[in-house]
Amino acid sequence: MSNTQDSYSRSGVDYSKLDPIKLLAQKKARSTSNQLTSFGMQELKASRGESAYVWEEPGSYRALVVEGLGTKNLIADAVRKITGKTYYDNIAQDTIAMIVNDLVVVGALPQVVNAYFAVGDSNWLSDEQRASDLINGWAEACKKSGATWGGGETPTLKGIVDPKTIDLGGSAVGIIKPKKNLVLGDKLAAGDKIVLIESSGIHANGVTLIRSLAKKNPKLYRTKMSDGRLFGEALLSPSHLYVKLVQKLQAEKLNVHYMVNITGHGWRKLMRATKSFTYEMNVTPNPQPEFLLLQKAAKLTEREMYGNYNMGAGFAVYVPAKQAEQVVLCAKKVGLKAWVAGTVKKGPKKVVIKNTDQNIDITFDSKSLGVR
Repeated sequence: MSNTQDSYSRSGVDYSKLDPIKLLAQKKARSTSNQLTSFGMQELKASRGESAYVWEEPGSYRALVVEGLGTKNLIADAVRKITGKTYYDNIAQDTIAMIVNDLVVVGALPQVVNAYFAVGDSNWLSDEQRASDLINGWAEACKKSGATWGGGETPTLKGIVDPKTIDLGGSAVGIIKPKKNLVLGDKLAAGDKIVLIESSGIHANGVTLIRSLAKKNPKLYRTKMSDGRLFGEALLSPSHLYVKLVQKLQAEKLNVHYMVNITGHGWRKLMRATKSFTYEMNVTPNPQPEFLLLQKAAKLTEREMYGNYNMGAGFAVYVPAKQAEQVVLCAKKVGLKAWVAGTVKKGPKKVVIKNTDQNIDITFDSKSLGVR
């Protein structure tokens, strides 16, 4: 097990065990791909292992994503005891973001989102304020994403889901039209620039470790940060939705070579494309105060932080060097900060993060990212 995973795996999340199962599932899934031909369609094999699965239809591509929130709602439950707010409108947006941000990386715009709300006891739904915040927040996040809330499932799973909690997830179908908007990394080339787009904070990854810390230190969520917010409140800032950014990139007809939603695996995700390149990052945005407090509380190294968290950058866009500043401008137009932060270079598949001003020098090799 790599040092990157040591602290995180002790909290119960170990990618060295999760990733092999994903790879096995991908292998078995490939054997079913011929089923699409009976409908006059075919899969795009290159989408296997990407954030979204893509198939071809006459005149367009379609993409599909299924995602779950994880355990961030448990932080909302804990912080509610401090502030009295449910935060489930934010939690709804977090869940939608986990879904649609994975969809847009292939150039797909979300059309329909379905919800999965599983409880261990139907009484969870009797809290009218919390349930209302969840439903209203879900609808609002769909509107922000330009998607219709199509339907969903609300099972009661006694014995599987804790009766005091809810398991949130969902799926989305999106369209890539015209077909030239498809993004699967095949155009990636040495010399391309990597533009990082700001996050709103933790988003919804690495939460299990935070909850593990809070269990040992009950005052953690009440800790005041340098900006005056409580740590618990900061953690519940809703994740950014990057749909409008991708829409703007398409409207400006930029030649996008690749995109990454920086979630689990942190900055290691920057080498998700199949092509073998070295991704050299020389600019690291100043992470929000909650990252710094988390690092101190958990005694995590810089390597562990960048290997698991977005560290202030929730999305990445890869374009030819001459278009990098246009990406920054597109981000600004939709209300997001962006930085021309790295370069795609010839070399073995790895991510190299070097920022002498912040004394950061980290390398992640391809073996640390087992998503294909």
